Amino acid sequence: MKYGEIKYCDIANGPGVRTSLFVSGCTHHCKNCFNPQTWDFGFGEEFTEKEAEKILESLEPAYISGFTVLGGEPMEPENQKGILPLMKRVRETYPDKNIWIYSGYIFDTEIIGKMLDNVPETRKILELTDVIVDGRFVEELKSLALKFRGSSNQRVIDVQKSLREGRTVLVEGLV
Repeated sequence: MKYGEIKYCDIANGPGVRTSLFVSGCTHHCKNCFNPQTWDFGFGEEFTEKEAEKILESLEPAYISGFTVLGGEPMEPENQKGILPLMKRVRETYPDKNIWIYSGYIFDTEIIGKMLDNVPETRKILELTDVIVDGRFVEELKSLALKFRGSSNQRVIDVQKSLREGRTVLVEGLV
């Protein structure tokens, strides 16, 4: 897996101060995407053990709330293979920190409805994830008033509650 950037002390992609990994590769190609260079699966640097160690080290301070994976598209099947081992290590090392994923895929129809049974890593990734912000960025629905998302079609989903209840449950206060 390749990545375009790692942001340490990120305050834009989830609550509090976070570490954010921007993976490379996305097939959605949303109009006016904020990160179009990451559409290319070959963009950036190879993600190695060195980067994983830096991410884990960056999450250690108490003021770091959690870890975010975005891109590009982390839920592309080829990227799931790369992010799963890292997510496992983050969860094992820092069980009290939250993990967010930004995905252009729709949670209930595309991730649960298709990937869950067809992509071996999807189930475990969901088990490790606290929140998914789902849906493609839609320029015509863009709003700067939204928290943690760019367009009004995107949803902030409580993944664990959704899995327990068998339905999509939005994070309260962010609707």
